[in-house]
Amino acid sequence: MAVVAVDIGGTKTAAALVTRDGRVLSSATAPTPGREGRAAIVATVVRLARGLIDGMPDAAVAGVGIGTAGEVDTRTGTIVASTDTLSGWTGTPLADLVRDGLADLLPADAVVDVQNDVDAHAAGEFRLGAAAGARSALIVAVGTGVGAGIIVEGRPLRGAHHIAGALAHLPVPGAEHLRCPCGRPGHLEAIGSGVGMHRHYLSLGGDAAVRDARAVVARARDGDARAQRALVDSAAAVGRALAGAVALLDPETVVVTGGVADIGDAWWEPMRRAYVDAAIDALQHVPIVPGLLGGNAPLLGAAACAWERRGDHA
Repeated sequence: MAVVAVDIGGTKTAAALVTRDGRVLSSATAPTPGREGRAAIVATVVRLARGLIDGMPDAAVAGVGIGTAGEVDTRTGTIVASTDTLSGWTGTPLADLVRDGLADLLPADAVVDVQNDVDAHAAGEFRLGAAAGARSALIVAVGTGVGAGIIVEGRPLRGAHHIAGALAHLPVPGAEHLRCPCGRPGHLEAIGSGVGMHRHYLSLGGDAAVRDARAVVARARDGDARAQRALVDSAAAVGRALAGAVALLDPETVVVTGGVADIGDAWWEPMRRAYVDAAIDALQHVPIVPGLLGGNAPLLGAAACAWERRGDHA
């Protein structure tokens, strides 16, 4: 028996069949049609899920677990807030739409669990990855955007408005000249994300032929002073934001993952320096560690949450 796990990101949607003990049986990916609106995004999810389920006995599929960009009312599986990365996504009754789209393939008692993609990422790292064994953790994903999942006493902290962990929208020094995808200037995502790093590089007078953060990092490694500054400024903004979040939450451990965190020492060193410079003495030695599950974290976390909602545990 398996659940369909889905990770809806800003650029890519991934799906996998995952067993109760976290084994991935098969997987598939497709570009996320973010600019085409909710119908196209949901159709992509349904198509990927159908491709994985097709031919399996109904009893073999226990349900669907989804992690999605945007903030989610997990009680109803509805998107309550989203940036312009996914057009028209706010207000989408995602659980209902996916259930309807797969009605002929799912058993009557199948669950459809929906949560924020970073919460799904956090669930994966907390249950099976770098935060396994901790009682509390802050799991931060730094990639195309920035997000965080908060685990307290083994349970996700979602907040009164389903926004807890929205680290992307913390105001940070040095980002005042950059616009966050939420529409406001000066937030962490505007400088700390991969997109933000690239925009910051261009704002410093960088070469317009440099198309993305990967190219900024390559230029930095080749000695481009503007690229080096953009990389350091971006990483330091994340470190300062972590210092603030750790002061507020006092987690047992911090896990940092995502494509930007995968840059390596050139990113981790200025990020850690900024954290140490900003954190109070009592929090200097909170472990800040890289994730272990990579791109599978949100899929494994979404699957684990679907099993949990169903009442089955690994």
